[in-house]
Amino acid sequence: MEPFIHGLLLALGLILPLGVQNIFIFNQGAIQPSFKKALPSSLTASICDTLLILLAILGVSMIVMQYDWLRFTLIGIGVVFLIYMGIVTWFAKSSTLSDAQIVQMSTKKQIIFALSVSLLNPHAILDTIGVIGSSSLVYTGTEKVIFTATCIIVSWCWFHGLCFAGRMLKKIDSSGKFLGILNKISAVIIWITAIFMSLSLL
Repeated sequence: MEPFIHGLLLALGLILPLGVQNIFIFNQGAIQPSFKKALPSSLTASICDTLLILLAILGVSMIVMQYDWLRFTLIGIGVVFLIYMGIVTWFAKSSTLSDAQIVQMSTKKQIIFALSVSLLNPHAILDTIGVIGSSSLVYTGTEKVIFTATCIIVSWCWFHGLCFAGRMLKKIDSSGKFLGILNKISAVIIWITAIFMSLSLL
């Protein structure tokens, strides 16, 4: 149960901040003529996230499994990064894409744009390798599988849910207040995760 809760909180905390990637998927859900037409963006983002999570957990674990000092160092860095990220997220102003970017994209353009905001985003790489990768060091065997699967499932549910929410909420959040509240909730979740990771060092 512990790796599931840890993975759930960590993945939610990292994925909730509404950066360009999330705003893009949200807007595609809002402007495409149907949910099905917006799926290329959410599917691409989900697949990219899955690859980054697997690379981070498998790669980082293989390197530092035998070095306790390195494991503690990475977990410590992850805690500091989470605290910093929580502060940035708390004070972040909600934003939207420009009108030029919120055009109805073809399937090909959706995939290309989703790939770019997913894989060329330094924050995404830092999140997976610096935080999810280092957090996975707390677990081995079945617990690590549960932790990994939870992070991936949360990612897929979030991106598809965000796409669907775009269709449902596009007229409600004209002022950006909803996005601001969501960032505040995300910051709190991130800080709770930092506390959880700190306890694993004791």
